Amino acid sequence: MYRFASLGKISPLFRGFSTITHNSKHINQVNLQNVRCMGGLQAGWKPERQVAIEQKITLDDIQVPEGSWQESYQKINSKNNMMLIASLGFFGATIFAMLKTGALYLHREPDLKSIEINVETDPEKIKAAAKIAAMDWSTVPDIPPHVPYLLIGAGTASFGAFRAIKSRDPTAKILVIGGEDNIPYMRPPLSKELWFSDDKAAVENLKFTQWNGKERSLFFEPNSFYTEPKKLPYQENGGVAVVTGKRVVKLDAVQKKVYLQDRTEITYDKCLIATGGRPRSLPIIEKASDEVKNRVNLFRTIDDFKRLDKATQKAQSVAIIGGGFLGSELACALGKRASSNKMKVYQVFPESGNMGHVLPEYLSNWTTNKIKSEGVEVLASSKLTSIEAKGRKIVLGLDTGEELSVDQVVVAVGLEPNVELAETSGLELDDVRGGFRVNAELEARSNLWVAGDAACFYDIKLGRRRVEHHDHAVVSGRLAGENMTGAAKPYWHQSMFWSDLGPNVGYEAIGIVDSSLPTVGVFAKATPKDTPKAVVEATGEGIRSETEQEAVPSPPSQVTPSSPKHGEDYGKGVVFYVKDNVVVGIVLWNVFNKMPIARKVIRDGAENEDLYEVAKLFNIHESS
Repeated sequence: MYRFASLGKISPLFRGFSTITHNSKHINQVNLQNVRCMGGLQAGWKPERQVAIEQKITLDDIQVPEGSWQESYQKINSKNNMMLIASLGFFGATIFAMLKTGALYLHREPDLKSIEINVETDPEKIKAAAKIAAMDWSTVPDIPPHVPYLLIGAGTASFGAFRAIKSRDPTAKILVIGGEDNIPYMRPPLSKELWFSDDKAAVENLKFTQWNGKERSLFFEPNSFYTEPKKLPYQENGGVAVVTGKRVVKLDAVQKKVYLQDRTEITYDKCLIATGGRPRSLPIIEKASDEVKNRVNLFRTIDDFKRLDKATQKAQSVAIIGGGFLGSELACALGKRASSNKMKVYQVFPESGNMGHVLPEYLSNWTTNKIKSEGVEVLASSKLTSIEAKGRKIVLGLDTGEELSVDQVVVAVGLEPNVELAETSGLELDDVRGGFRVNAELEARSNLWVAGDAACFYDIKLGRRRVEHHDHAVVSGRLAGENMTGAAKPYWHQSMFWSDLGPNVGYEAIGIVDSSLPTVGVFAKATPKDTPKAVVEATGEGIRSETEQEAVPSPPSQVTPSSPKHGEDYGKGVVFYVKDNVVVGIVLWNVFNKMPIARKVIRDGAENEDLYEVAKLFNIHESS
């Protein structure tokens, strides 16, 4: 075993080599002299092992040679030491930078003895806490008479608003008043995923399975998130409380007070109207008998979904009146159900193709053929002229002379904004578009805002508008909530909307999408990744507006874009809507995660002559 006593003794044993050889010869001579004889042992004889131990030569007995080898070793060793010191310095600097930026932090178990326990010493606060603890809650009104933030309506816009308020004012006390018997929930799955779930127990509990197989609740937040309304004023850290099954019938914007239908009065500091809309019916149905009305389903709420779900489980036939977003989605959903229970599904609308008010004719016709392939009998260019009950059936008369005999009828012909408060409260309505008329900050009067379907707002890019989509409710609700806390921001973020015709075909749209406008469409072959199911699998979210990414244009495609041809299978593409030679709307057909780019195109005001170049930004010809 080599022993390193000092740096000067570490070297090859050049000088000691001859000494070791000489001594080896001497050892052999001694051993020959001490050989055993027949007559006994020679005097002075020692065993070989003892002789070897006595004459053993160690490295410590050998001189280390001086000269060039030692000097070169010292140089190499010095160089290595310098590199080691530099590495340690770099490592230390890196750790210091990570600690400073928060990328790395040290976690130590606290010294419990050194922890300073904050004991409330303010007599007033101690007294207030004791009073709350001893309070008899049965004597406290169920609804507080005053709240800092009051939200009228318990839909998506209110959800977006109270999240924005809490993010800017963490101790805010917010009261939400909703006409339904449910806490805030999302509506899109009511006409999409809930119909495609095979787990009946989950559907009954209002849980839907996303296209990627993950289960999710319909409600934005669980019940445990919300504070009991009567306790809201006493919550030191604030909270959100929801009053369900109540309706505001009058608002005094000067006194900052609202009146409920049971004559309860609530004063506020800031108020948001987010009353949403209700399903529009048809005059001919409004005049029909009660027997007919009992089998006609309007579709908007959880209760509407439950009713239609139950009615179509045993029905032999159903007719859907309407060819827009909702009507087309329900046609696909019920068509899927019909494949298992042999139910006959009809879809009736006056346009020449599905979503004819939105999509250009060629794409509308393609969509109609898609819905037909789902087992739905589509009756386009047809209007309802009569409806009556005959026995156990409802008979629909069409202007084409055809009659349909069905068990159930679904009416999906749009929404009417809930604006009854305008008449009782002296608020301005928009005569053309409907809804409460507000400015770009969504303010109708001082300390009074409107968001969601009921707001007719001024878009600083596209002019005055009213939008009825989920993402707009989220965006406008969030903006209103921020402005209620003093942000004073105008409406500039273009909301998007989307529609899925099952898990394999879907589109996203932004801006003004009106089929009466000139359009330019650029299409390409689709891949297995170009479906709603694939995008949800990739992002993990069913509400696609929640998953928008930053706009980073793809490298421009080397393939020259072209307009669609007659009979072409429209796998994926981009449709530009043009007004006054400027793009005002875009539809992304089976093209996902590109909405920020579309938003930028509208904001920049791309002109018609540049659209084939603009289409390259979406890189629809990429293979994945």
